[in-house]
Amino acid sequence: MSNSMYYYMGEQWKKPYEGNHGKLMKERLYKWRREPSIIRVERPTRIDRARKLGYKAKQGIIVVRVKVRKGGMRKERPSSGRRPKRMGVNKYTVHKSLRLIAEERAQMKYKDLVVLGSYYVGEDGNHKWYEVILADRNNPVVSSDAELKWIKTSPSASGRPNRGLTYAGKKARGLTKSRGLKTTHNHKWKKKEKERILKKRHEASKYVRFFNSPN
Repeated sequence: MSNSMYYYMGEQWKKPYEGNHGKLMKERLYKWRREPSIIRVERPTRIDRARKLGYKAKQGIIVVRVKVRKGGMRKERPSSGRRPKRMGVNKYTVHKSLRLIAEERAQMKYKDLVVLGSYYVGEDGNHKWYEVILADRNNPVVSSDAELKWIKTSPSASGRPNRGLTYAGKKARGLTKSRGLKTTHNHKWKKKEKERILKKRHEASKYVRFFNSPN
């Protein structure tokens, strides 16, 4: 079975700064540095990721590229006397990712639109760039779409990044499938309860039964 076009696009973005794609990225970053921090683009840079987030080439859906400064928080050095440990200037980070910050800034600029999601498109030594997919809930083309009509009726559609309802926000809150679940006591208790219901024994008892068996 042959792979789709989107598969090979995704393979290129696994190592975006190598080979011919690296030369293309270098030209893009040289241009993006001179653009505004938030700029609307005509089409997505990564069409494979945009499709997964709900992008469609139709009215009411736009793509915005956002530039975010890398690194931790910058704070003004206090004027009064402190030892260096208590200055509180360096090594301060916010409890959310740069991707979520990019979504919040896009939502702040386009208040009437709904953020569907975002994805990484590039970085240099000082900045990172993300593209954010937004949809207009009042556009009849969007409201009549079977996959996007939820933003018209859902009360939680507006301000999704600010309330941590996008994927980037849920990941920062520890609600995704791969974070903060298998190491908690609740997960272990539920796993043991399920084993008791299914009458499964602990895996260590397998060897006990094996060595104690008469055969």
